Amino acid sequence: MLKVLAHSWPLLLGVMLLMVGNGVQGTLLGVRGAMEEFTTFQLSVVMSSYFAGFLFGSRMAPSMIRRVGHVRVFSALGSLISAVLILYPLWLDWQAWSVMRVIIGFSFSGIYVTAESWLNNTATNETRGQALSAYMIVQMLGIIASQGLLALGDPSGFGLFIIPSVLVSLAFMPILLADTPAPTFDDARRMPFAKLWTTSPLGCVGMLLTGGIFAGMFGMASVWGAMSGLTLKEIAAFGASLYIGGLALQYPVGWVSDRMDRRKLIMVLSFFATGVMAVAAFVPLPFTLILVVALLLGGMINPLYSLLIALTNDHLSKEEMPGASSGLIFLNGFGAIFGPLASGWLMGVVGRGGYFLFLGGLFLALGVYAAWRVSRRASPHNSGFMGLSPNASSLAVGTVMEKDPRRSRG
Repeated sequence: MLKVLAHSWPLLLGVMLLMVGNGVQGTLLGVRGAMEEFTTFQLSVVMSSYFAGFLFGSRMAPSMIRRVGHVRVFSALGSLISAVLILYPLWLDWQAWSVMRVIIGFSFSGIYVTAESWLNNTATNETRGQALSAYMIVQMLGIIASQGLLALGDPSGFGLFIIPSVLVSLAFMPILLADTPAPTFDDARRMPFAKLWTTSPLGCVGMLLTGGIFAGMFGMASVWGAMSGLTLKEIAAFGASLYIGGLALQYPVGWVSDRMDRRKLIMVLSFFATGVMAVAAFVPLPFTLILVVALLLGGMINPLYSLLIALTNDHLSKEEMPGASSGLIFLNGFGAIFGPLASGWLMGVVGRGGYFLFLGGLFLALGVYAAWRVSRRASPHNSGFMGLSPNASSLAVGTVMEKDPRRSRG
């Protein structure tokens, strides 16, 4: 790990600063939007717009990189992010914010693909798994730190919008000044969705549902907090707890998954999460227990995402991995677009409890489908688990899917 850090610390530091900036603006918009009296539906459109841009960017970024190179794409998209972040408080209109969120999502998608290409280029076959693990850890740490930064500012002013812009600008310095050559970029040939579905129906359905869960969970967390009358510090603590839970439970769940049928573990985790969401939706809980709910929620969704990647991995040969990763990410991103919209609609109909009802409904659907799939096919060979964040691009997912030499068809 020390060798990885010695070669990749500029990139990892830059990614952490990027995630701090992205995490601040993601939560801040929900709080500031509520202060500006945007409706729940309007805020849900704002939040889902990020994922629409991210999905579009994941399809466009590879061709942009091939055409003009990593450095130009990285610099151009970074400048665009910094500019948009400053414009939010100057244009207090939910429709304008929605357009800006599309731009932000598109740009961050391209940034992630570029950064992960760089990481792959600096790592060797022996260190690539460690490098990717370090990359995912700094992503989560950046989001957690962003919630702490949010708690120290005033959402009604300009400062909390300027700080993310500055952090994003600073993030490019260690990356662009590092003495590592720009990597080559080979875009994987995409696997047809029909073949991906035949290979792993649960992987496809699960990625679609977890996209909706993750986007609804994090995208609408600050909106739920504002509806619940939480203070800014409490909203920040809730958002941080979502990622702390994911960071804490990623490895234990992965360890268990390598020793049992992953589909059964997906089923158990989904049903457990459904129960937790039902309690949170119908039982008035003190804030301390709300934080426990957040820890469990984050601790379920992040490992479930990685489990679905590993499950699909179990059924593919090494040569098929890169193409499959693109399809899985597309399904996850497509589900993410509708997560905040559906969650916001339900919150508007039944109140703040709709936040947990929506998440519980998707967890229940995933658990039921996983139980059905267990009855339809024998357990495949387990190919090895590696923790991934739903923020990862198709390049990171493809790297994980290619990593394990033990894989075979199941």
